[in-house]
Amino acid sequence: MIYLDYAATTPISDNALHVFNEVSKNYYGNPNSLHDIGTSSKAVLEHCREELAKLVDAPSNGIYFTSGGTESNILAVKTLLRANKRKGKHIITTAMEHSSLYNFFKQLEYEQGYSVSYLAIDKFGQVAIDQLKEIISNDTILASIQHANSELGTIQQLEDIGEILHHNGVFFHSDCVQTFGKIPVNINQLKIDSLSISSHKIYGPKGVGAVYLNPSISWSSDFNNSNQEKGFRAGTVNVAGIAGFVTAAQDICKNIEFEQKRLSNLREYFISKINDLEFKMEIINSKSQLPNIIGILLNRTQGDYAMLEFNRAGIAISTGSACSLGDQQPSRSVMELGKSEAEAKRFIRISLGKSTSQGDIDKAIDICKKVSNNL
Repeated sequence: MIYLDYAATTPISDNALHVFNEVSKNYYGNPNSLHDIGTSSKAVLEHCREELAKLVDAPSNGIYFTSGGTESNILAVKTLLRANKRKGKHIITTAMEHSSLYNFFKQLEYEQGYSVSYLAIDKFGQVAIDQLKEIISNDTILASIQHANSELGTIQQLEDIGEILHHNGVFFHSDCVQTFGKIPVNINQLKIDSLSISSHKIYGPKGVGAVYLNPSISWSSDFNNSNQEKGFRAGTVNVAGIAGFVTAAQDICKNIEFEQKRLSNLREYFISKINDLEFKMEIINSKSQLPNIIGILLNRTQGDYAMLEFNRAGIAISTGSACSLGDQQPSRSVMELGKSEAEAKRFIRISLGKSTSQGDIDKAIDICKKVSNNL
């Protein structure tokens, strides 16, 4: 089967799997244990922390390992809210955020009395910078804006956003799960206070992720008497998973420029073929775009029907974020572009990865033609 759903998850790489197995067998101690076996595991853990910090140009004491992107998002936001709670209860975000954060912010609104402002976006999926300036108030304590959208591939200009937020004393979190390993992610350049990343999006093991949190921010633990990850989260640290994760991160970042160009070429090839054949579909493009994500609005064909047709042909694609498909709702991200609910239900996503070839793209184009002709 041809796999074109890399934005949902990736297969673990041979190198990451090898490291995971070796660390599982040889460094199985709890890193909080004081005996030699525990100490050796702690040494591996701290080495991984230092190596991951280098990849985002961050101090290693700001890196915390988690169980994945969702936990990273929620723990980062909770921590920043507690750290700035005396200032107020106003949060700025977008309706395009990952479901983990979108649903969490709705919960904060309804259950804890927070005021949440959702920034508008333009036709390219970019947040409205002028609106951001207008809605910041004296009680604004946090903004959370994803680095890139998992369905559209739109990259936000975090540098400009961060400048505005920091000038106003507002903490800034960004979900970088879709961007890390695909484009450069640099803490200082992006001007963010925290970020979240996930292992299984970059050919690492599932169940592992990380948060960067600015060490200059004074925060308190949400977990009483927890000494794992300095109290940032509870539970025994998954040293083997972290080692596999960091190995995958190092591998993908080594080839980031080459792979970014290769995937951009494949994406442009797909779009040119679609345009040449004049299929009844719209390719969603942004002024700043991830190279591996192709968002498509079909003319009259439902996205779930199209996905089944692709599957019958031996091609795996999706109709949007895998974390929000269970509720069968149209894509929030597509509707934020100004599309109707009916149009959003005609959305499909093709996402490319390191095994994607031009031959795979040609086969996907053939199925697009079949779907487009069989309305």
